[in-house]
Amino acid sequence: MRVDWFAKTVLLAIAILLGVIAWRLEPTPPVVEAQFSEGRAVFVEPGVSMLRAPDGSRQVLGKVIVDLRNGNIWGFPTLTQDPYPSAGTNTTPPTSHPFLLGKFALSDMDK
Repeated sequence: MRVDWFAKTVLLAIAILLGVIAWRLEPTPPVVEAQFSEGRAVFVEPGVSMLRAPDGSRQVLGKVIVDLRNGNIWGFPTLTQDPYPSAGTNTTPPTSHPFLLGKFALSDMDK
C-alpha cells in the first residue's frame, strides 16, 4: 500500500512539473532577430581598381570598400590584379592596410 501511494505521489509531481515547463514555454517563445548587429556594414566594389590617394601621394591597384554607416570610401591596396593582397615569393600572407579615398554624404539622401 505504501509503495502505491509513493508511486502515485511521484507521478503526480512529475506531471505537475512537466505542466509548468510546458506552460512556461508556450506563451513566451524566444525572441529571434534576423539582423546581426555586430560587425561592419560595408559594400565591396567588385573587381580591382586603380586607387589614387587624394593628396597624390600614391597610386596603386586595389579594392574599393564603402563603409555604409558613415559613407567613408576606403582603398585596400592589392598591388596586383588579384582581388586580394598577393604574397609573391614571401611565405607569410600579407596584410593590406586601407587609406581613405573620399566620403559619400549619405545623410544628404534623407533630405
